[in-house]
Amino acid sequence: MIKYVTSEVMLDAAMAAKDYVNIVTDHDPNDGDHIVPGELRRFLARLRLLHDVPFSYLVPDADLLPIESIRFFYIDRAWTDALVQGVLSVGTITTADRAQLEAVYPYIRDDADQTERTIREPYAEPRLEGSGNTITGFLMRSRIVSGWPNLHVRAYSRDDMPDNELTDKAESDPDRLKVLRMERLAPAVLLVLIDGVPAVVHIEEPRQGIQFGVRLDPDDPPEQRTAKVKVRDNNTGNPVPPEKEFTETNSVDVPFRGGAPGVINLKVLRERLAKLAPNSGGSLEANEYALQMLRFPFRQVFGDPENQHEKEFYDLDKFKVTISMKDWNATVAANVNKVNL
Repeated sequence: MIKYVTSEVMLDAAMAAKDYVNIVTDHDPNDGDHIVPGELRRFLARLRLLHDVPFSYLVPDADLLPIESIRFFYIDRAWTDALVQGVLSVGTITTADRAQLEAVYPYIRDDADQTERTIREPYAEPRLEGSGNTITGFLMRSRIVSGWPNLHVRAYSRDDMPDNELTDKAESDPDRLKVLRMERLAPAVLLVLIDGVPAVVHIEEPRQGIQFGVRLDPDDPPEQRTAKVKVRDNNTGNPVPPEKEFTETNSVDVPFRGGAPGVINLKVLRERLAKLAPNSGGSLEANEYALQMLRFPFRQVFGDPENQHEKEFYDLDKFKVTISMKDWNATVAANVNKVNL
């Protein structure tokens, strides 16, 4: 029985741990050879991606994530490393245990780094090898999260295409950054973690099925907002120009039923479209009516609102302070006093 832990005992413990690393290998048929057993390796990687971390640790005050807002952030690697080390320290009882853990921790850290990229594996995508990059992400609190549970999120390392262009770039494409985690933490709160620092982020309605809809006039005040439908050519399906404007020749006002705001009068709308749509012949068949009402999923682009390809956009998108530090400190102090009372 050892009564006193000497430097010699500590050195022996550390050397024994390194010898253990050299002879023990966990072989995973889907993930290669590692020092750390697969179940533990994936558990630690999930911690790195903030799984099972209380939401109050991420957003300590609801005012930091108000309704209909999005907040972009970096993850502090020192913080997540400390989280992993804290979990591992549960198994250390003696000083010798601690010495062994310190000796093997670099191998544990390397395994956890590589496993971060394998927690979320899109279907038919090749596995990404090597350690992860800087982790960024965003929290979004919005009705769109609860209304469209299957939102699409894409992040790109550079902006090299128009904001409304369709793309087939997979997550393994060099220009597209891998989404490490995408999860609804609450019905209206979405957390997304990204492997790297994106230049532009696309958030898009899901593309499952066929979607129909109308467009709100952005120039109207919210309490008097009207809706419009842009007219398409019945033969080609192309919108009547000008593409980015609503005019009397390329759009019609959407009629609503009396006493039922928001409920479209489909009969009257069909008549209006038939009069204006090219090659309609004065009437619309069911398939032509569907063509007129077809709307592609809405896409919100963050990072490059002016669509300046591969140009610096920080002056366009830089953070704007909405409350002074003095006022914020006063608000925090007042809330702390309420809690103490």
